Amino acid sequence: MNPETPVDTPVEAPVDETSVDGTSAETPVDEEAARLHRAKVWGGAERTLWSTSVDGTVGSRLRELAAWTEAAGHEEAPLDTYGNGLVEELERRVAEELGFPAAVFFPTGTMAQQVALRCWAGRTGSPVVALHPLGHPEVHENGAFGAVSGLRTVHPTDAPRLPTAEEVRDHPEPFGTLMLELPLRDAGFVLPSWEELTEAVEAARERDAVVHFDGARLWETTTHFGRGLAEIAGLADSVYVSFYKSLGGMSGAVLAGPEDVMEEARIWRHRYGGMVFQQYPAALSALRGLDVELPRLPSYVAHARVVADAVREAFAEAGTGWFRVHPETPHTHQFQVWLPYDPDVLTAAALAQTEDTGTAFFRRWFTPGAAGPPGVSFTELTVAGSGLEWTAEDVKEAVRDFLARVGG
Repeated sequence: MNPETPVDTPVEAPVDETSVDGTSAETPVDEEAARLHRAKVWGGAERTLWSTSVDGTVGSRLRELAAWTEAAGHEEAPLDTYGNGLVEELERRVAEELGFPAAVFFPTGTMAQQVALRCWAGRTGSPVVALHPLGHPEVHENGAFGAVSGLRTVHPTDAPRLPTAEEVRDHPEPFGTLMLELPLRDAGFVLPSWEELTEAVEAARERDAVVHFDGARLWETTTHFGRGLAEIAGLADSVYVSFYKSLGGMSGAVLAGPEDVMEEARIWRHRYGGMVFQQYPAALSALRGLDVELPRLPSYVAHARVVADAVREAFAEAGTGWFRVHPETPHTHQFQVWLPYDPDVLTAAALAQTEDTGTAFFRRWFTPGAAGPPGVSFTELTVAGSGLEWTAEDVKEAVRDFLARVGG
């Protein structure tokens, strides 16, 4: 099986985050059973490149958080009520990290970004948001911008990358906000160069538009850009960041920006139902991520490049035929791998490898949908703390074992 090399066109990406343990089973009952089985197998693996946010058990995750809470001196902190205490501490910490005067904690990123863009729409007088069609709001939120917040979206480009300055400048429709997802996950965790990013931002300013960064994974962009978080975030008027994607938190997000916009954001957070009575577990896990995971992300990005090279070499040495590692040099600690097989076949091989050897390397595979060539599937690889122990030869050995189970 050796289809033509796919062109660089957008693809349908896996359902956000929890899709790691999703399923393509035929009935809801079978689907849930398959998901739970995969979660149990991959969550219990003895050796992994990374652990997902749903690996482990309730007891293990709570014990881990309790141990860190005690070690970090938070054990005697008072419980929060409607966003005070630990939640305020988290907001101050993120505002400082990103170089903004204020920040607001939200239970979800979906809510945070709708609020941000609603606030900007009121200030610019335009409900139109320019963003990529592979951006999170377009792919993973069931049309929430239009259905809930009265926003309308336009797309300066549909190429699998962020828009260029020329595309922003020449887009024929007016818009009030340019929203840039850094990195653009569903295109392969891709980032522009620093020069391309600054030029796109400046092009938006020329159109009197504000700039908002969907920075769910902004934390891991510093290596690619060669800049600190505050300098990167400082290009935008507001930034949203997530805690469970890169930092291993339970849930939650923060929106950072000017004081007046954040004050309005707090009002809309209440109106949207985001004033949760107590959120100390999520706030603690986010603080833990900032202390423990954030300093390690550059090492994860560096090692992802070692892993990507080893995967490519293993496929070539095995005579796999057509394959793709995208980007060739990962921009962050996450990247895509493509192979010309049915996704169920590849997922079954990955699951069997873990069941037989205790090693989880690849996990679930997906079809690229109508935009991709037939007979091709892709998966996402992440390199985190446990992955730093993998040598290039370890990676090659795992790939060889996986291919033997596929029959390739």
